[in-house]
Amino acid sequence: MPTFDIKMPKLGESITEGTIVSWLVKAGDHVNEDDVIFEVTTAKVNAEVPSPVSGILIKILYSEGDTVPVGNVVAVIQPDGIDEAEASDKAGSLDSTMESPGSDASFQEPLTGPAVKTEKGIKDDRWYSPVVMELAKEAGIGAEELSQVPGTGYLGRLSNKDIKEYIEQKKKGKMPFASKDKLPIEAALSAPPIQNRPVPAPVLVTESADDYSETVNMDPVGRIIADRMIQSKNVSAHVTTVVEADVTRLVKWRDSRKDSFMKQEGVALTFMPAIVNATAMALKEFPKLNASVSDYKFILKKHINVGVAVALDDGNLVVPVVHDADKLNISGLALAIDSLAKKARTNKLTLDDVQGGTFTITNFGTFRNIIGTPIINQPEVAILGVGYIGKKPAVIETPEGDAIAIRHQMYLSLSYDHRIINGAVGGAFLRRIADFLENWDTNS
Repeated sequence: MPTFDIKMPKLGESITEGTIVSWLVKAGDHVNEDDVIFEVTTAKVNAEVPSPVSGILIKILYSEGDTVPVGNVVAVIQPDGIDEAEASDKAGSLDSTMESPGSDASFQEPLTGPAVKTEKGIKDDRWYSPVVMELAKEAGIGAEELSQVPGTGYLGRLSNKDIKEYIEQKKKGKMPFASKDKLPIEAALSAPPIQNRPVPAPVLVTESADDYSETVNMDPVGRIIADRMIQSKNVSAHVTTVVEADVTRLVKWRDSRKDSFMKQEGVALTFMPAIVNATAMALKEFPKLNASVSDYKFILKKHINVGVAVALDDGNLVVPVVHDADKLNISGLALAIDSLAKKARTNKLTLDDVQGGTFTITNFGTFRNIIGTPIINQPEVAILGVGYIGKKPAVIETPEGDAIAIRHQMYLSLSYDHRIINGAVGGAFLRRIADFLENWDTNS
Protein backbone atom coordinates (compact mmCIF):
# COMPACT_ATOMS: atom_id res chain seq x y z
CA MET A 1 0.00 0.00 0.00
CA PRO A 2 1.25 3.55 -0.71
CA THR A 3 1.86 5.99 2.11
CA PHE A 4 1.25 9.71 2.43
CA ASP A 5 3.72 12.08 4.14
CA ILE A 6 2.45 14.86 6.42
CA LYS A 7 4.98 17.71 6.41
CA MET A 8 5.48 20.70 8.69
CA PRO A 9 3.48 23.44 6.91
CA LYS A 10 4.74 26.95 6.21
CA LEU A 11 2.60 29.10 8.48
CA GLY A 12 3.52 32.58 7.38
CA GLU A 13 5.99 34.90 5.76
CA SER A 14 9.59 34.33 6.93
CA ILE A 15 8.56 31.39 9.14
CA THR A 16 11.09 28.57 8.70
CA GLU A 17 10.11 26.18 11.50
CA GLY A 18 7.33 25.27 13.87
CA THR A 19 7.13 23.60 17.27
CA ILE A 20 4.72 20.73 17.82
CA VAL A 21 2.54 21.59 20.81
CA SER A 22 0.47 18.42 20.98
CA TRP A 23 -0.56 15.34 19.00
CA LEU A 24 -4.31 14.76 18.96
CA VAL A 25 -3.93 11.24 17.56
CA LYS A 26 -1.48 8.39 18.08
CA ALA A 27 0.14 5.83 15.82
CA GLY A 28 -2.42 3.24 14.74
CA ASP A 29 -5.39 5.62 14.89
CA HIS A 30 -7.68 6.07 11.91
CA VAL A 31 -8.12 9.70 10.81
CA ASN A 32 -10.62 11.20 8.41
CA GLU A 33 -9.84 13.85 5.83
CA ASP A 34 -9.72 17.30 7.52
CA ASP A 35 -9.46 15.81 11.05
CA VAL A 36 -6.98 17.85 13.12
CA ILE A 37 -3.97 15.64 13.86
CA PHE A 38 -1.54 18.00 15.64
CA GLU A 39 -1.14 21.54 16.93
CA VAL A 40 1.86 23.70 16.03
CA THR A 41 3.15 27.04 17.28
CA THR A 42 5.45 29.61 15.67
CA ALA A 43 6.56 33.13 16.53
CA LYS A 44 3.48 34.42 14.75
CA VAL A 45 0.58 32.09 15.32
CA ASN A 46 -0.71 28.84 16.77
CA ALA A 47 -2.43 26.54 14.28
CA GLU A 48 -4.19 23.21 14.04
CA VAL A 49 -2.97 21.00 11.20
CA PRO A 50 -5.58 18.68 9.62
CA SER A 51 -5.01 15.52 7.65
CA PRO A 52 -5.41 15.99 3.87
CA VAL A 53 -6.42 12.33 3.50
CA SER A 54 -8.34 9.60 5.31
CA GLY A 55 -6.35 6.62 6.51
CA ILE A 56 -4.32 4.99 9.27
CA LEU A 57 -1.61 7.05 10.99
CA ILE A 58 1.21 4.52 10.86
CA LYS A 59 4.14 6.61 12.06
CA ILE A 60 4.86 9.77 14.11
CA LEU A 61 8.39 11.08 13.54
CA TYR A 62 8.55 13.96 16.06
CA SER A 63 7.42 14.30 19.66
CA GLU A 64 5.55 17.08 21.42
CA GLY A 65 7.91 19.99 22.06
CA ASP A 66 10.13 19.25 19.06
CA THR A 67 10.92 22.17 16.74
CA VAL A 68 10.71 21.04 13.12
CA PRO A 69 11.91 22.84 9.95
CA VAL A 70 9.22 23.68 7.39
CA GLY A 71 8.88 20.86 4.86
CA ASN A 72 10.15 18.06 7.12
CA VAL A 73 7.95 14.97 7.32
CA VAL A 74 6.34 14.74 10.76
CA ALA A 75 4.00 11.79 10.24
CA VAL A 76 3.07 9.10 7.73
CA ILE A 77 -0.47 8.00 6.80
CA GLN A 78 -1.58 4.93 4.90
CA PRO A 79 -4.57 6.22 2.86
CA ASP A 80 -7.85 4.33 2.78
CA GLY A 81 -8.75 2.13 -0.15
CA ILE A 82 -6.15 3.19 -2.70
CA ASP A 83 -3.78 0.63 -4.11
CA GLU A 84 -0.40 1.65 -5.47
CA ALA A 85 -1.42 1.57 -9.13
CA GLU A 86 -4.57 3.61 -8.48
CA ALA A 87 -2.65 6.19 -6.43
CA SER A 88 -0.05 6.51 -9.19
CA ASP A 89 -2.74 6.89 -11.83
CA LYS A 90 -4.61 9.58 -9.88
CA ALA A 91 -1.43 11.47 -9.09
CA GLY A 92 -0.66 11.77 -12.79
CA SER A 93 -4.10 11.93 -14.37
CA LEU A 94 -4.76 15.65 -14.01
CA ASP A 95 -2.00 16.94 -16.23
CA SER A 96 1.05 15.56 -17.96
CA THR A 97 3.17 18.27 -16.36
CA MET A 98 2.56 17.13 -12.78
CA GLU A 99 5.66 17.35 -10.62
CA SER A 100 6.52 15.46 -7.49
CA PRO A 101 7.18 17.38 -4.26
CA GLY A 102 10.69 18.61 -3.85
CA SER A 103 11.50 18.87 -7.56
CA ASP A 104 12.25 22.54 -7.00
CA ALA A 105 14.44 23.09 -3.94
CA SER A 106 13.35 26.70 -3.59
CA PHE A 107 9.65 25.83 -3.49
CA GLN A 108 7.80 25.16 -0.23
CA GLU A 109 4.33 23.67 -0.33
CA PRO A 110 1.94 24.44 2.57
CA LEU A 111 1.14 20.76 2.90
CA THR A 112 2.61 17.70 1.26
CA GLY A 113 1.31 16.54 -2.10
CA PRO A 114 1.83 16.98 -5.83
CA ALA A 115 2.51 20.46 -7.18
CA VAL A 116 0.74 21.42 -10.38
CA LYS A 117 2.50 23.42 -13.08
CA THR A 118 -0.11 25.11 -15.24
CA GLU A 119 0.02 25.86 -18.93
CA LYS A 120 1.22 29.40 -18.24
CA GLY A 121 4.08 28.14 -16.12
CA ILE A 122 2.47 29.13 -12.84
CA LYS A 123 3.13 26.64 -10.09
CA ASP A 124 0.09 25.75 -7.97
CA ASP A 125 1.25 24.88 -4.45
CA ARG A 126 -2.00 23.43 -3.13
CA TRP A 127 -2.29 19.73 -2.45
CA TYR A 128 -5.22 17.99 -4.15
CA SER A 129 -6.69 14.83 -2.70
CA PRO A 130 -7.23 11.89 -5.07
CA VAL A 131 -11.00 12.43 -4.81
CA VAL A 132 -10.71 16.09 -5.85
CA MET A 133 -8.46 15.19 -8.76
CA GLU A 134 -10.86 12.47 -9.93
CA LEU A 135 -13.84 14.85 -9.76
CA ALA A 136 -11.91 17.48 -11.69
CA LYS A 137 -10.92 14.96 -14.35
CA GLU A 138 -14.50 13.75 -14.77
CA ALA A 139 -15.73 17.35 -15.12
CA GLY A 140 -13.06 18.20 -17.70
CA ILE A 141 -11.34 20.73 -15.45
CA GLY A 142 -7.67 21.18 -16.38
CA ALA A 143 -4.75 22.18 -14.19
CA GLU A 144 -4.92 25.89 -15.06
CA GLU A 145 -8.59 26.13 -14.16
CA LEU A 146 -8.28 23.95 -11.05
CA SER A 147 -5.49 26.15 -9.67
CA GLN A 148 -7.92 29.10 -9.60
CA VAL A 149 -10.86 27.41 -7.85
CA PRO A 150 -11.28 29.06 -4.42
CA GLY A 151 -10.61 26.68 -1.53
CA THR A 152 -12.09 26.88 1.95
CA GLY A 153 -9.88 24.22 3.53
CA TYR A 154 -6.80 24.69 5.68
CA LEU A 155 -4.41 27.26 4.10
CA GLY A 156 -6.73 27.51 1.09
CA ARG A 157 -6.81 23.78 0.36
CA LEU A 158 -9.48 22.64 -2.08
CA SER A 159 -11.94 20.31 -0.33
CA ASN A 160 -14.34 17.81 -1.86
CA LYS A 161 -17.18 20.21 -1.09
CA ASP A 162 -15.39 23.10 -2.84
CA ILE A 163 -14.86 21.24 -6.12
CA LYS A 164 -18.41 19.85 -6.12
CA GLU A 165 -19.89 23.34 -5.59
CA TYR A 166 -17.64 24.73 -8.31
CA ILE A 167 -18.72 22.07 -10.77
CA GLU A 168 -22.39 22.78 -10.01
CA GLN A 169 -21.85 26.54 -10.49
CA LYS A 170 -20.03 25.89 -13.75
CA LYS A 171 -22.92 23.74 -15.04
CA LYS A 172 -25.22 26.71 -14.36
CA GLY A 173 -22.92 29.01 -16.32
CA LYS A 174 -21.64 30.85 -13.26
CA MET A 175 -17.94 31.40 -12.56
CA PRO A 176 -16.53 32.52 -9.18
CA PHE A 177 -13.85 34.64 -10.85
CA ALA A 178 -13.86 36.78 -13.99
CA SER A 179 -11.55 35.73 -16.79
CA LYS A 180 -10.65 39.36 -17.54
CA ASP A 181 -9.23 39.79 -14.04
CA LYS A 182 -5.76 38.71 -13.10
CA LEU A 183 -6.11 35.26 -11.56
CA PRO A 184 -5.28 34.90 -7.85
CA ILE A 185 -2.08 32.92 -8.23
CA GLU A 186 -0.87 35.14 -11.10
CA ALA A 187 -1.53 38.22 -8.97
CA ALA A 188 0.42 36.81 -6.06
CA LEU A 189 3.38 35.71 -8.16
CA SER A 190 3.49 38.93 -10.21
CA ALA A 191 4.32 40.95 -7.11
CA PRO A 192 8.06 41.67 -6.71
CA PRO A 193 9.73 39.21 -4.32
CA ILE A 194 10.59 40.43 -0.84
CA GLN A 195 14.06 39.25 -0.10
CA ASN A 196 17.34 40.37 1.40
CA ARG A 197 20.93 39.35 1.09
CA PRO A 198 21.96 36.22 3.00
CA VAL A 199 22.48 36.86 6.69
CA PRO A 200 25.14 35.02 8.68
CA ALA A 201 23.74 32.63 11.27
CA PRO A 202 23.80 33.97 14.84
CA VAL A 203 26.76 32.89 16.92
CA LEU A 204 25.57 30.85 19.89
CA VAL A 205 27.53 31.41 23.07
CA THR A 206 27.14 28.64 25.62
CA GLU A 207 27.94 28.89 29.29
CA SER A 208 27.66 26.11 31.80
CA ALA A 209 25.76 26.61 35.02
CA ASP A 210 27.54 26.66 38.37
CA ASP A 211 26.55 26.93 42.02
CA TYR A 212 25.71 30.62 41.54
CA SER A 213 23.53 30.39 38.44
CA GLU A 214 20.82 28.39 36.74
CA THR A 215 20.52 27.55 33.04
CA VAL A 216 16.98 27.84 31.63
CA ASN A 217 16.07 26.89 28.06
CA MET A 218 14.14 29.40 26.00
CA ASP A 219 10.67 28.23 25.05
CA PRO A 220 10.00 27.59 21.31
CA VAL A 221 8.50 31.02 20.63
CA GLY A 222 11.32 32.72 22.52
CA ARG A 223 13.91 30.95 20.36
CA ILE A 224 12.18 32.05 17.17
CA ILE A 225 11.92 35.65 18.36
CA ALA A 226 15.61 35.65 19.34
CA ASP A 227 16.66 34.47 15.88
CA ARG A 228 14.42 37.01 14.13
CA MET A 229 15.75 39.91 16.20
CA ILE A 230 19.34 38.99 15.31
CA GLN A 231 18.31 38.65 11.67
CA SER A 232 16.65 42.08 11.69
CA LYS A 233 19.74 43.79 13.13
CA ASN A 234 21.92 42.07 10.52
CA VAL A 235 19.62 42.94 7.61
CA SER A 236 18.59 46.54 8.35
CA ALA A 237 20.76 49.56 9.10
CA HIS A 238 18.94 50.64 12.26
CA VAL A 239 18.70 54.32 13.18
CA THR A 240 16.47 55.70 15.95
CA THR A 241 15.15 59.23 16.36
CA VAL A 242 13.01 60.62 19.21
CA VAL A 243 10.52 63.48 19.61
CA GLU A 244 8.58 64.73 22.63
CA ALA A 245 4.89 65.41 22.11
CA ASP A 246 2.49 67.48 24.19
CA VAL A 247 -0.64 65.30 24.15
CA THR A 248 -2.70 67.31 26.65
CA ARG A 249 -5.56 67.77 24.16
CA LEU A 250 -5.60 64.03 23.48
CA VAL A 251 -5.64 63.16 27.19
CA LYS A 252 -8.53 65.54 27.88
CA TRP A 253 -10.46 64.18 24.90
CA ARG A 254 -10.00 60.62 26.08
CA ASP A 255 -10.96 61.46 29.67
CA SER A 256 -14.19 63.09 28.47
CA ARG A 257 -15.14 60.21 26.17
CA LYS A 258 -14.03 57.00 27.90
CA ASP A 259 -17.19 56.38 29.97
CA SER A 260 -19.65 56.99 27.13
CA PHE A 261 -17.43 55.01 24.76
CA MET A 262 -17.47 52.01 27.08
CA LYS A 263 -21.27 52.13 27.29
CA GLN A 264 -21.67 52.51 23.53
CA GLU A 265 -18.97 50.16 22.20
CA GLY A 266 -18.37 47.78 25.11
CA VAL A 267 -14.58 48.21 25.06
CA ALA A 268 -12.22 50.55 26.88
CA LEU A 269 -11.06 53.65 25.01
CA THR A 270 -7.25 53.63 25.23
CA PHE A 271 -4.75 55.96 23.56
CA MET A 272 -3.71 53.31 21.03
CA PRO A 273 -6.58 53.88 18.53
CA ALA A 274 -5.58 57.55 18.33
CA ILE A 275 -1.90 56.65 17.91
CA VAL A 276 -2.70 54.13 15.15
CA ASN A 277 -4.94 56.71 13.47
CA ALA A 278 -2.20 59.38 13.56
CA THR A 279 0.36 56.87 12.28
CA ALA A 280 -1.86 55.75 9.40
CA MET A 281 -2.44 59.36 8.33
CA ALA A 282 1.29 60.05 8.44
CA LEU A 283 2.04 56.90 6.42
CA LYS A 284 -0.25 58.19 3.64
CA GLU A 285 1.90 61.33 3.48
CA PHE A 286 5.20 59.41 3.76
CA PRO A 287 4.69 56.20 1.70
CA LYS A 288 8.39 55.32 1.88
CA LEU A 289 7.84 54.33 5.52
CA ASN A 290 5.17 51.86 4.36
CA ALA A 291 7.53 49.73 2.31
CA SER A 292 10.00 46.85 2.24
CA VAL A 293 13.47 46.41 0.72
CA SER A 294 14.48 43.89 -1.94
CA ASP A 295 18.18 44.10 -2.82
CA TYR A 296 18.63 47.61 -4.25
CA LYS A 297 14.92 48.22 -4.76
CA PHE A 298 12.15 49.17 -2.36
CA ILE A 299 8.53 48.05 -2.63
CA LEU A 300 5.84 50.56 -1.72
CA LYS A 301 2.79 48.88 -0.17
CA LYS A 302 -0.68 49.87 -1.37
CA HIS A 303 -2.38 48.95 1.92
CA ILE A 304 -1.60 50.43 5.32
CA ASN A 305 -1.66 47.46 7.70
CA VAL A 306 -0.50 48.43 11.18
CA GLY A 307 0.80 45.78 13.55
CA VAL A 308 0.35 46.45 17.27
CA ALA A 309 2.68 44.49 19.55
CA VAL A 310 0.96 42.61 22.38
CA ALA A 311 2.87 41.32 25.44
CA LEU A 312 1.80 37.84 26.50
CA ASP A 313 1.66 36.40 30.00
CA ASP A 314 4.56 34.05 29.25
CA GLY A 315 6.88 36.99 28.55
CA ASN A 316 6.78 36.62 24.77
CA LEU A 317 5.49 39.09 22.23
CA VAL A 318 3.15 38.76 19.25
CA VAL A 319 2.20 41.35 16.63
CA PRO A 320 -1.39 41.06 15.33
CA VAL A 321 -2.23 43.32 12.39
CA VAL A 322 -5.00 45.91 11.89
CA HIS A 323 -5.56 45.69 8.14
CA ASP A 324 -6.35 48.88 6.19
CA ALA A 325 -6.01 50.93 9.36
CA ASP A 326 -6.31 54.19 7.39
CA LYS A 327 -9.91 53.29 6.45
CA LEU A 328 -11.14 52.80 10.05
CA ASN A 329 -12.45 55.49 12.38
CA ILE A 330 -11.59 55.63 16.07
CA SER A 331 -14.40 53.24 17.03
CA GLY A 332 -13.36 50.77 14.36
CA LEU A 333 -9.72 50.91 15.44
CA ALA A 334 -10.60 50.50 19.11
CA LEU A 335 -12.76 47.45 18.43
CA ALA A 336 -10.15 45.89 16.12
CA ILE A 337 -7.26 46.43 18.55
CA ASP A 338 -9.25 45.12 21.52
CA SER A 339 -10.36 42.02 19.60
CA LEU A 340 -6.83 41.23 18.38
CA ALA A 341 -5.32 41.71 21.85
CA LYS A 342 -7.85 39.34 23.42
CA LYS A 343 -7.26 36.73 20.72
CA ALA A 344 -3.49 37.06 21.21
CA ARG A 345 -3.71 36.48 24.96
CA THR A 346 -5.96 33.44 24.53
CA ASN A 347 -3.93 31.87 21.70
CA LYS A 348 -6.78 32.30 19.22
CA LEU A 349 -5.05 34.38 16.55
CA THR A 350 -5.47 33.13 12.99
CA LEU A 351 -2.91 33.30 10.21
CA ASP A 352 -4.75 36.29 8.69
CA ASP A 353 -4.50 38.12 12.02
CA VAL A 354 -0.68 38.18 11.94
CA GLN A 355 0.13 38.41 8.24
CA GLY A 356 0.46 41.35 5.87
CA GLY A 357 1.77 43.98 8.29
CA THR A 358 3.44 47.01 6.68
CA PHE A 359 4.32 49.04 9.82
CA THR A 360 4.52 48.16 13.53
CA ILE A 361 3.82 50.04 16.77
CA THR A 362 5.12 48.89 20.14
CA ASN A 363 3.86 50.50 23.34
CA PHE A 364 6.39 50.29 26.16
CA GLY A 365 4.56 53.16 27.87
CA THR A 366 2.27 50.46 29.24
CA PHE A 367 5.14 49.59 31.61
CA ARG A 368 5.78 53.27 32.51
CA ASN A 369 8.90 53.32 30.31
CA ILE A 370 9.53 56.64 28.59
CA ILE A 371 11.95 55.94 25.70
CA GLY A 372 13.03 52.85 23.77
CA THR A 373 14.83 51.87 20.57
CA PRO A 374 12.69 49.06 19.11
CA ILE A 375 13.98 46.57 16.53
CA ILE A 376 12.34 46.63 13.09
CA ASN A 377 9.82 43.89 12.38
CA GLN A 378 11.07 42.41 9.08
CA PRO A 379 10.39 42.86 6.21
CA GLU A 380 9.08 46.29 7.24
CA VAL A 381 11.34 49.35 7.25
CA ALA A 382 10.29 51.16 10.43
CA ILE A 383 8.74 50.70 13.86
CA LEU A 384 7.23 53.28 16.22
CA GLY A 385 7.88 53.14 19.95
CA VAL A 386 5.32 54.79 22.24
CA GLY A 387 6.44 56.01 25.65
CA TYR A 388 4.63 56.68 28.90
CA ILE A 389 2.36 59.75 29.11
CA GLY A 390 3.32 61.74 32.20
CA LYS A 391 2.64 65.17 33.67
CA LYS A 392 5.51 67.64 33.35
CA PRO A 393 6.08 71.36 33.77
CA ALA A 394 6.43 72.87 30.33
CA VAL A 395 6.83 76.30 28.79
CA ILE A 396 3.76 77.30 26.76
CA GLU A 397 3.01 80.42 24.75
CA THR A 398 0.07 82.57 25.83
CA PRO A 399 -1.23 85.96 24.64
CA GLU A 400 0.43 87.45 27.70
CA GLY A 401 3.75 85.75 26.95
CA ASP A 402 5.49 82.51 27.90
CA ALA A 403 4.26 80.66 30.96
CA ILE A 404 5.00 77.43 32.78
CA ALA A 405 2.11 74.96 33.00
CA ILE A 406 1.53 71.31 33.83
CA ARG A 407 1.18 69.39 30.55
CA HIS A 408 0.81 65.76 29.51
CA GLN A 409 4.00 64.84 27.66
CA MET A 410 5.15 61.67 25.92
CA TYR A 411 8.17 60.50 23.90
CA LEU A 412 7.80 58.84 20.51
CA SER A 413 10.77 56.95 19.08
CA LEU A 414 11.12 55.75 15.49
CA SER A 415 13.59 53.05 14.47
CA TYR A 416 13.97 53.01 10.70
CA ASP A 417 16.00 51.31 7.97
CA HIS A 418 18.71 53.76 6.87
CA ARG A 419 19.14 51.84 3.61
CA ILE A 420 16.13 53.67 2.13
CA ILE A 421 15.10 56.24 4.76
CA ASN A 422 17.38 59.15 5.61
CA GLY A 423 17.22 61.30 8.71
CA ALA A 424 15.21 64.08 7.07
CA VAL A 425 12.42 61.76 5.96
CA GLY A 426 12.41 59.70 9.17
CA GLY A 427 12.44 62.81 11.35
CA ALA A 428 9.70 64.55 9.36
CA PHE A 429 7.50 61.45 9.50
CA LEU A 430 7.88 61.14 13.27
CA ARG A 431 7.24 64.86 13.74
CA ARG A 432 4.06 64.53 11.64
CA ILE A 433 2.69 61.81 13.95
CA ALA A 434 3.43 64.05 16.94
CA ASP A 435 1.67 66.98 15.23
CA PHE A 436 -1.47 64.91 14.69
CA LEU A 437 -1.51 63.91 18.36
CA GLU A 438 -0.72 67.39 19.70
CA ASN A 439 -3.49 68.95 17.60
CA TRP A 440 -5.97 66.15 18.21
CA ASP A 441 -9.48 66.84 16.95
CA THR A 442 -11.52 66.86 20.17
CA ASN A 443 -14.68 66.28 18.12
CA SER A 444 -13.46 62.86 16.95
